[in-house]
Amino acid sequence: MSGDNDHKMVEDREFKFCPWCTSKLAERQIDGKKRKHCPECDFVYYRNPAPAAGGLIIDDDKVLLVMRKYPPRVGDWSFPAGFMEYGESPARCCVREVNEETGLDVKLTSSFKVYSGNDDPRTKAVLIMYIAEIIGGELQAGDDASELKFFPLNDLPENLAFESHVRALNEYIEYRNTGRLPDPNE
Repeated sequence: MSGDNDHKMVEDREFKFCPWCTSKLAERQIDGKKRKHCPECDFVYYRNPAPAAGGLIIDDDKVLLVMRKYPPRVGDWSFPAGFMEYGESPARCCVREVNEETGLDVKLTSSFKVYSGNDDPRTKAVLIMYIAEIIGGELQAGDDASELKFFPLNDLPENLAFESHVRALNEYIEYRNTGRLPDPNE
């Protein structure tokens, strides 16, 4: 999928009509930004990113990655991760997504870092990464995964699906090498 088509996919999903009263939305400066606004009922369409969570599962200096089964980026590798459900906490989302994609039960040992995901054609995302420990289950590809594999941290696949996953892996490797957590201001 090309970058131009990815951008078009996201733009096509913008509201054109008010979800409250169905009037056509108009653009207006609100809070210093051009936003879509309903002139009839004052609804403002704030395009906010979708929250997602994922797990860094390390075993013997190898990280567990899943091969994507469905678009976007079929055949590319990513963390077991996904979008939060309504009313779900980020931690619960991570545990659920790991289980759905890998068959593993995990315990979250710590939060790692939060990333902005801007290269998913479905939506912009906020990815909350956790370090997770396997406590049970059976390793098997499920849900959105076609394959699972533990990769050595010094021999990762080149076809990682999302830039936020690349950054998280690089920062985790730096953390393992230096003992310093990544700077939250970056």
